[in-house]
Amino acid sequence: MTKFVNEPARRVDVIHETDVLVVGSGPGGLSAALAAARCGVEVTLVERFGCFGGNMTTVGVEGFAWYRHEQTVEAGGLGREFEERAKEAGAAVPESQSLSYEIDSEGFKLVADNLVEEAGIHPMLHRMFVAPIMDGNRIRGIITESKAGREAILATRVIDATGDADVANLAGAPIQQSPKEEMMAVSVMFHLAGVDRKKFMAGVRNDPQTYKDWGGGGEWNIETSGKEDDMFSPFLKKPFEQAIREGLIPEHLDTIAGTWGAMHETGELSYMNLTHMDHCDGTNPDDLTHFEIEGRRQAMLAIEALRRYTPGCKQARLRNFGMTLGIRDTRKIDAQYNMTEQDVREQARFDDSVGVYPEFIDGYGILILPTTGRYMQIPYRSMLPKQIDNLLVAGRATGGDRIAHAATRNMSCCAVSGQGCGVAAAISVRSGQALESIRIGEMQKTLEAQGVRIK
Repeated sequence: MTKFVNEPARRVDVIHETDVLVVGSGPGGLSAALAAARCGVEVTLVERFGCFGGNMTTVGVEGFAWYRHEQTVEAGGLGREFEERAKEAGAAVPESQSLSYEIDSEGFKLVADNLVEEAGIHPMLHRMFVAPIMDGNRIRGIITESKAGREAILATRVIDATGDADVANLAGAPIQQSPKEEMMAVSVMFHLAGVDRKKFMAGVRNDPQTYKDWGGGGEWNIETSGKEDDMFSPFLKKPFEQAIREGLIPEHLDTIAGTWGAMHETGELSYMNLTHMDHCDGTNPDDLTHFEIEGRRQAMLAIEALRRYTPGCKQARLRNFGMTLGIRDTRKIDAQYNMTEQDVREQARFDDSVGVYPEFIDGYGILILPTTGRYMQIPYRSMLPKQIDNLLVAGRATGGDRIAHAATRNMSCCAVSGQGCGVAAAISVRSGQALESIRIGEMQKTLEAQGVRIK
């Protein structure tokens, strides 16, 4: 029999009221808050950590647009603005495998602070969402917990940008979630210092890796369209294979492999995406605990292998870990429209498009890069959960099947859906129309005025 305790009923003070409340400040949430604020409504941004940016800052995923090549077609808008603002702030360097810039995870914390302050957004850091405030099937706000205890925030419209559909799930919206055996692997990101740049880059030139080198076991058996196979990839696998042969790394850890982001003049080798761990449910705190610890252990094994077997890494040392585990796949809403594999593979077009996204699929054993100008549109309906009013969902929890998720989960696509949610919420507040009834033409016109390519 399961033990339990009864919590006594208690009063929760309403500490804030707002037009649009965004929960979570990753690429989707930050974009949603900025887009709504730039439409002139009151916006509040709630974040559980002490900085904005989500995967870009707390996890350390610095390759925001590593898919970009000469013919890539993108939405523009806030996703591109993040990159440009980071460059202006000296918080970005050229990325190693594309025409994009790698965004510095620490420097972007300041960039995000400035964007939020400039837009007049009410920031609420260090608050964890714990419950929705419901009136029937209508969400009225949220309850948070922090060192101040439980607090209530009321809003006219709510945007769930938690990444895990936390708000939608607890509000009672229908949710889809794969068994953890079928979820994408999780990662602990880290950065190195003390690398001899000249020797490291000479080693890369002497043994250049391509995307076809990703093949060879489990997570690294991938399907491409063929055009990717001979393109350069900053891929590291040979040092870890040698480490397994020589007993440094246990044989079962054959998923230690992956990419580096940028080799800095200072000797920093950043955005080391080398640990890939299966069977982690990112909504289960026991799994999160285990894999945070296991990921750091594997990262240190990877660093020792790099020291021994990779040119320029003899004096390499850990600079930092990401603040939290990198999760690629958990809950997704059952939306008014769920995107499909056909949509992301065959350039889907929608009347309610909130922006375009290049034909970039990365996940579930598929890698397709947008090198030929192909792109899809992202529909507003995929952000509208069923059964719950006043709620939108931005980021990787939008509606779609597995392969659609391998496209829409990417940070730059989360910015597209987030900006669409922000504009839609603002229009809904101003007009008094329900979120599902707003004028699509007005939404698209506003997005275009914010620099978004719709068609």
